[in-house]
Amino acid sequence: MAPIQRKSGVKKARQFLTGAVPREDSDDELGYEDHPWEWLYEDASQGSPEQNTTPRKRKAAPALGTRRIVGAQMGSFVCRQGDTVLLKAEGNQAWVGIVCELFEDEEEGEKMAKFMWFLSEKEIQNKSTKRTDFLPNELYISPAYDNNPLTTINGTAKIVSLDEFQRLHPTGQVKKNSKDYGKIFVCRRGCNARTTSYTPEFNWEQIYKGIDDIDALMNLVETQTKATRKRGRPRKQAEEDFVVPDSDDDGVPKTPKKRRKMGDATTPTSRKSPGTRKFLTPTHKRIVVKKALEFTPLGTRVLSPAAISSPFQIARNQLHVSSVPAALPCREEEFSTVYSHLEAAITDGSGSCIYISGTPGTGKTATVREVVAQLHASVQAEELDDFIFMEINGMKVTDPHQSYSLLWEALRGDRVSPSHALELLEREFSTPSPRRVPCVVLMDELDQLVTKNQSVMYNFFNWPGLRHSRLIVLAVANTMDLPERTLSNKISSRLGLTRITFPGYTHDQLMSIIQSRLEGVPGNIVHPDAVQFAARKVAAVSGDARRALDICRRAVEIAETEAVVRDGEGDQDQPPTPSRTGRNQGQKGGASSSGTGEPGSILQKRANPASRKGVVTIATIKQAINEATSSPLQHALRALPLVSKVLLGALLARIRRTGIGEAVIGDVVDEVKRLGLMSQLQPVHDYLLTTNERDEEGLNHTNSSARVARDSTPLKSKDSALRQTGSKAARPVGVASAAAELAQAGIIGIEARHGERVGRIRLGVTEEEVRLALGDDVEVKGLGFSS
Repeated sequence: MAPIQRKSGVKKARQFLTGAVPREDSDDELGYEDHPWEWLYEDASQGSPEQNTTPRKRKAAPALGTRRIVGAQMGSFVCRQGDTVLLKAEGNQAWVGIVCELFEDEEEGEKMAKFMWFLSEKEIQNKSTKRTDFLPNELYISPAYDNNPLTTINGTAKIVSLDEFQRLHPTGQVKKNSKDYGKIFVCRRGCNARTTSYTPEFNWEQIYKGIDDIDALMNLVETQTKATRKRGRPRKQAEEDFVVPDSDDDGVPKTPKKRRKMGDATTPTSRKSPGTRKFLTPTHKRIVVKKALEFTPLGTRVLSPAAISSPFQIARNQLHVSSVPAALPCREEEFSTVYSHLEAAITDGSGSCIYISGTPGTGKTATVREVVAQLHASVQAEELDDFIFMEINGMKVTDPHQSYSLLWEALRGDRVSPSHALELLEREFSTPSPRRVPCVVLMDELDQLVTKNQSVMYNFFNWPGLRHSRLIVLAVANTMDLPERTLSNKISSRLGLTRITFPGYTHDQLMSIIQSRLEGVPGNIVHPDAVQFAARKVAAVSGDARRALDICRRAVEIAETEAVVRDGEGDQDQPPTPSRTGRNQGQKGGASSSGTGEPGSILQKRANPASRKGVVTIATIKQAINEATSSPLQHALRALPLVSKVLLGALLARIRRTGIGEAVIGDVVDEVKRLGLMSQLQPVHDYLLTTNERDEEGLNHTNSSARVARDSTPLKSKDSALRQTGSKAARPVGVASAAAELAQAGIIGIEARHGERVGRIRLGVTEEEVRLALGDDVEVKGLGFSS
């Protein structure tokens, strides 16, 4: 039973694939012997066709001194211009077309013919406007042309009117022993399959008698059906509709805005009533759920209108990378190039490959989506032929071979396995079809779709080159030389020469992008100098627009936090965000030294004084950049107290001087003292080094900290060390406590031995991490972290 079911499934798939007219008789009129095709020429003297067994390779055209091709012969089978013939399709099916022209391909030397196609009702897919009064053997003449080799011809067909068919076959059925069985068809209307528009009913024998009526027949179908592209409209004018007019007040170029009406996105709701649902188990026993499941509602929070309409909230929403802007600035040239290539390929009905490369964040995918949106708007305005668009993201598919299933589902709406989809796609793109709609495939993250044998890339780049595929592939990757570096020669050669490179954004372009996002934000919460600083920083590294937007968005969050802390009423007016988790609250010493009770760190206010005004400045951008480029370890190192930073600087100095990865504790303590004495930093002299007036306080602080730390015994101070009058202390204050805290955090490692100064100390992190974290720290400037 299994083989029979499989065979029937394959037959069903083939029938669904072609959609041509069925033919139960598999015997064709050409016979079983493979004779070569020969041209039939018009005899200029007698006006009758003459056979030429040695034809010259040229395209047929009436000219002085040459004979015109009027037909072709294969063995005993003869067809001439104006004849209606059957063309081979999958299985026992065939296409029906009129031979309009016979010629020989100059490049391949193959005998070809130009056919005007007939359509069956199965090839008209728009069910809403499709006619329902079609006959079993009725065909529609269409204005579609196609070139095919003569080897696809399978026999002759007979097209008649409805009255003629009823006269020949009064019963309405063609007997199997009749010579017309499977070869006679009724044609009473013309049809344009892309717009599903029909001509009025006509009599076939009156409008078509031979090759001389081809032009009149074509004109009849074109004028009385609705074409996809409006006639009489210049193409240049259509392109100018997408150009933004120049404005005196805004000189920044922008990508044309969408002309289609954009509605608010809503989640689709089910039309079914929430009544009783019924389920079936594998044993076909009915289970009735009488009561729907109830879920405990989660706690909700009501936001005040001031929180939703605050300038910070609006700026954060517009600066988010997922926010879709009304225009794409600074990509006008790339937009025009992609648009022209896609429009030409869709209009011509030909396949094409376009390779788009550029670093991440340069607007490749966004530009392609905007181009497709504009093309869809042209389709809705009936200015462009209809097309199918689908997107395959290499980061979203678990297996590159799933691309076959996704492409077949986009074409036919049927989900099949990758192997079955590959078989169906091979037949689809290699079989002529007058109803095929162009398909645009966006292959994003192309490097993730590369397989071991590169079969997926080969098929997707090979199908557009087939004559009947009408497949347009847009391959998007982050590297310009991916085809030459990763793909084989047979794949890179099929990719073609159409390559578009998206360069990184310059700082001027990044400024335009950020400013366009901030248009309409009230309050001027972002300073122009901050925007310029962020744009220059990102442009110097990568030119990534997404990174620039993320940095500015984080800077807005920081400014919002500072404004809320200053006002002291953020909990009432602003909803909590992930950036406002009480970072400046709950710290030791929350009240300022001035006694105002204002929370926050004194050093943080000193480093960024303008943040208290709730405006994004250069200092705010610097803080956002540090957060974006720093690791959690670097954040922890920057938050260390002053004595801990000086201790790390002394340890790095000893390691750099001796060339050994560890140092003696006594030497490090002496190094701390020397760094403090040589330092020009006032906090180091005021808090780290003490005079005899603060001896007892410093000694008690050091000894108490040492008693708390487990491994701080080698660092205890001597009483005699602080008995020198009028001189600095022999040992800085708080080194024992700082060393213990650093050891507990894993930043350093202490090896305790008998004696105070003979123990060893080493770094628990890399030197590079310490230098990156403290190299720009103003608290320890000049202590050797930047070298």
